[in-house]
Amino acid sequence: MMEKKEYKQLGTYGLVIKEGKILLIKKKGGPYDGKLDLPGGTIEFCERPVETLKRELIEEVGIEVKEYELFDADSVSFDWQFKEDVIVKVHHTGIFFKVNDYSNEVKETVVINEQNNDSLGAKFYDFENLSRDQLSAIAIMELEKLGLLIHS
Repeated sequence: MMEKKEYKQLGTYGLVIKEGKILLIKKKGGPYDGKLDLPGGTIEFCERPVETLKRELIEEVGIEVKEYELFDADSVSFDWQFKEDVIVKVHHTGIFFKVNDYSNEVKETVVINEQNNDSLGAKFYDFENLSRDQLSAIAIMELEKLGLLIHS
């Protein structure tokens, strides 16, 4: 018998766009395992969304956010086959910031540890070369809101 569970995620994410390319991380584990996703993550207890943005982009990407602006807040829902007999209904809510300026170089390889538990590193991807099956549901939603068509 199939077991059904629910999982809620609330996070802050950065939209870093440079020369027609967007900064994405390669996910390790969770419902987006193996997918490309926006850098960011869970808002910790008593942490403000902007603090989360700055902390997560240092941890996952190695960059220090200097200038940013609020872009969007929205959510996606989808079913995730967690185990052979367990389906999880995921409700993923994000607060999204456009990152207009940052310092430091993007780390293309990052070590999984206590601070970074789901990013294998980041790099800039050309919009034209991205397809839906490569991307997390939340990244697809935000790229479409930016007016960037994602191929099927």
